[in-house]
Amino acid sequence: MNELELQEKRVERAVLIGLSCHSFRAEENADEQTLAELAALVETAGAQPVARMLQTRPAPDAKTFIGEGKVEEVRQMAEANDAELIIFDNELSPSQMRVLEEQTGRTILDRSALILDIFAQRARTGEGKLQVELAQYQYILPRLAGLGHAMSRLGGGIGTRGPGESKLESDRRHIRRRIDKLRADLEQVRQVRAVQRRQRKKTELPLVAIVGYTNAGKSTLLNQLTDAGIEANDRLFDTLDPTTRKKRISDTQEILLSDTVGFIRKLPHHLVSAFKATLEELAYADLLLHVVDVSDPDWQIQVDTVEQVIVQLGAQEIPRVMVYNKADKCEELPAVRDGVLFSAKTGEGTQALLEAIERALGRGKHKMRLCIPYSDGAALDLLHREAQVSEVDYNETGTLLTVVVDDKLCGQMRKYQVDEP
Repeated sequence: MNELELQEKRVERAVLIGLSCHSFRAEENADEQTLAELAALVETAGAQPVARMLQTRPAPDAKTFIGEGKVEEVRQMAEANDAELIIFDNELSPSQMRVLEEQTGRTILDRSALILDIFAQRARTGEGKLQVELAQYQYILPRLAGLGHAMSRLGGGIGTRGPGESKLESDRRHIRRRIDKLRADLEQVRQVRAVQRRQRKKTELPLVAIVGYTNAGKSTLLNQLTDAGIEANDRLFDTLDPTTRKKRISDTQEILLSDTVGFIRKLPHHLVSAFKATLEELAYADLLLHVVDVSDPDWQIQVDTVEQVIVQLGAQEIPRVMVYNKADKCEELPAVRDGVLFSAKTGEGTQALLEAIERALGRGKHKMRLCIPYSDGAALDLLHREAQVSEVDYNETGTLLTVVVDDKLCGQMRKYQVDEP
């Protein structure tokens, strides 16, 4: 194996740094749990975490974030562990990133940049790639100034003498134009989704959206219920592109079941903004299935994180069913007051989940066989508008229909019922 192949095969090594400050909001602080999650993100991105440091101080240092002394410690730690990357669990300013790179001689990333990199690796569809690219440009734009003198140029040669135009401003203009183009493309995606929603309403199939923390088992659940055949791996952010499948949950109820991107603590706001075309589907869902990995010691914190994002997306009023997944991995099952204990891997709890979905949709469904007199065209029109009509036939007295109706319509049509199907 030649030297080039060895370089390509080498896995990047990363030192992880977290800072906890009294002046931070709770969600900004780093702790042992968020550093462990950062290590999982690093592995998901294809690098190897080799060392970590958690520092506590009253406030972040304006210049270096962690203070001059700690920067030297981090540099020595990276050198001792032969690490090319230093990754912070907190968000850094552009100037802090520049200073840290200068003083450590290593590539500096923060949590947001790492998550963006993972999303870029995972995006498969055209829509997913558009959303990731928009998020990346929104992240890069305010950080261009932090790249300093290397980003500037002066004109040279005939016709270009004088102060010229800084490359920085040229790059800014290019990025802003690209952001505008991406937003326009994603607006078209949103319009297509709006048309799809209107068509779905016509078919009267309720949409049930699967939400949850990343790696909670959402795709495995969809596969278990619908044989969707989605690749489901034990890694963070394995699903970026939503998948929707039909599922009959009872003899009177069929639903559309849709997978979504997972959430995580400190999810960059650029991603929530860029993925609005996908995530706004949650606000139009009839029901949310909130999938929770109860085998994770921090599952309650993860529940709170997902609920915060649901509120951010304006979907807090939508009814939801809590699905406590990976129950097969628990030595001792948690005491949960609501929801369903479930195993997406084994299928245990499937029937209880389907029954919970039907109850939560709040639509008492009744299958009826009706004979509508030819003289009562208004009743026939009402059924075609508001009921699920599966069979239509005719006899000498009227139109025969097999329908699924809600409680209200059932009462109105009882007088036309001819027999139980």
